[in-house]
Amino acid sequence: MKRKILVCGLDSAPAEIVFQHKELFPHLARLMEGGLYGQLRSCDPPITIPAWMVMMTGQDPGKLGLYGFRHRRGYSYHEMWIATYQSIKEKTVWDYIGEAGGKSCVVSVPPTYPPRPIEGNLISCFITPDAQKDYTYPPQLKEEIESRFSTYIFDVEFRTEDKEALLEGIYRMTRKRFEIMKYLITHKPWDLFVFVEIGVDRIQHGFWKYMDRNHHLYVPGNPYESVIIDYYRYLDGEIGELLDLAGQDTVVLVVSDHGAKRMKGAFCINEWLIGQGLLCVRNKPDKPTSLEKVDIDWSRTKAWAWGGYYARVFLNVEGREPQGIIPASDFEKEREKLREMFLAIKGPKGEDWATKVIVPQEHFSVLNGEYPDLMVYFDDLFWRSAGTLGYPHPYLLENDTGPDDAVHAQEGIYILYDPLNPLKGEKKADILDIAPTILSLLGLPIPAEMKGRPLVEY
Repeated sequence: MKRKILVCGLDSAPAEIVFQHKELFPHLARLMEGGLYGQLRSCDPPITIPAWMVMMTGQDPGKLGLYGFRHRRGYSYHEMWIATYQSIKEKTVWDYIGEAGGKSCVVSVPPTYPPRPIEGNLISCFITPDAQKDYTYPPQLKEEIESRFSTYIFDVEFRTEDKEALLEGIYRMTRKRFEIMKYLITHKPWDLFVFVEIGVDRIQHGFWKYMDRNHHLYVPGNPYESVIIDYYRYLDGEIGELLDLAGQDTVVLVVSDHGAKRMKGAFCINEWLIGQGLLCVRNKPDKPTSLEKVDIDWSRTKAWAWGGYYARVFLNVEGREPQGIIPASDFEKEREKLREMFLAIKGPKGEDWATKVIVPQEHFSVLNGEYPDLMVYFDDLFWRSAGTLGYPHPYLLENDTGPDDAVHAQEGIYILYDPLNPLKGEKKADILDIAPTILSLLGLPIPAEMKGRPLVEY
């Protein structure tokens, strides 16, 4: 390989923290001052799965056939499948590196469970059920890690009111991950070392309202006001130690899969669909209830939706769904009517929303897998989509499935630091640019099917 590259993945890190508070993060600031940096536009949808694999393959969600963590199975009303490493059919950057005779060390990049063979070493990600499962490649790496560092920690439960336990859990998880990475970076061969720290995402979802004075639930003088910034300062120190171990000539990429911002509330999309006469239920619940537990009258239902940081909307089409009622010839007309209805939705005080509605067939050049009929970002993602039913109105002040203070933002970050080629400046980039950048830095050809372009031509 031409060079060695260290990729530091900070799940959901936004420019508003990393760039605007850089004086608090000396190691990241040094990389910025001596390198190229800027906002990194995420994919559609801007969520952890599929975004990390978009970044690592150079292919968009349509090509990957990944539109989130869970997907409908065919046109079933109730069956679904969960995205895993087995769902990834496109080559990753470490696959290309391996074919060229190089080695990679991959730590916690979603979704890399269950692990599969690579040229190098791999520890799987936050979707790993528990440490009893095989979570490494090669398999014996698991025993090697646990004999030195005890049990690996994949994730924490962040939707909880026990903030002290959450904070302690995030630090315990992150500390363990960096201990193991310091061992791997010095004891294993690698041309590419890439990791993702999910703790960034978890601490933001768990504590954003305590930090952001514009959050509708912010309380001045609360005891958790500096928790997020303090965690970033801790991370900066850990990254600094990794930089020292990686070697002075190593190229460094700091990246996030998407950004984060305050959650204004949750919009109960299925409640709204009921109000529009598009979703019909036989017995409407009077307390929060997941959609799959509600008795839906499919013979009178035109549309329903899944919640999340964005909404996935499905139409009930005759000849496609088991009890479809929209004639296939009317599908496009009904979908366009629904799209216009979503765009017209206003906030709880009658305020205009900057809602975006994506028609997958128009947005992606290739459309694989089980995609929704519409993808909806309410008010530029400030309002989370709530899929549950059982509320008197569609607007909630908080998340419907447990405490959550933040939503995803379209813009993440990147910092590219090359000690042998000083690159100074700020420019925007796209998440699809990262894979070709990595290959270009290593002196490898960029496959024609990759959609992005290298950040710098080498």
